[in-house]
Amino acid sequence: MSSRSIRAFRGHTPKLGDRVFVDETALVLGDVEIGEDSSVWPMAVVRGDMHRIRIGSRTSIQDGSVLHITHASSFNPDGYPLIIGDEVTVGHKVTLHGCTIHNRCLIGIGAVVMDGAIVEEEVIVAAGCLVPPGKRLESGYVYKGNPAQKVRPVSEKEKAFFSYGAGNYVKLKDEYLTLNPENS
Repeated sequence: MSSRSIRAFRGHTPKLGDRVFVDETALVLGDVEIGEDSSVWPMAVVRGDMHRIRIGSRTSIQDGSVLHITHASSFNPDGYPLIIGDEVTVGHKVTLHGCTIHNRCLIGIGAVVMDGAIVEEEVIVAAGCLVPPGKRLESGYVYKGNPAQKVRPVSEKEKAFFSYGAGNYVKLKDEYLTLNPENS
């Protein structure tokens, strides 16, 4: 990966686990840690400039997504870091801002998850969904709409897809790393 893709800021240099793929057109900046076998795809921005971002293992951040934090201030003394668990698929053009996404979740294309929101394990956030600040999405459900509304339980087939989807992106990023070893 290009040194322009991985940048230090305010004394923090991103830390990447083993076999992480960061596309040369993506940006990972500042206080960011990415777990092993994860991937950051073209034009994604992971900006840990004023708080920390932690991304688990086997998680994919897809094309054009924007990941940022909420800084500490008199309005919010602790700020909100951005925390993403293991085996999370973050779809294309998703915005995650100072929120927490637990393990085995799917965040659909174009979804927005705002400051202080918590997405518990094994949740599907539908494409285009808006999760407002501070909202908690209960484990095991599908949410859609603006604002996000619980619509139904996650099916057994969908639960199996969390690990399958994560594994599929691990295989794809491995192929990219084989073709372009400078991106590891």
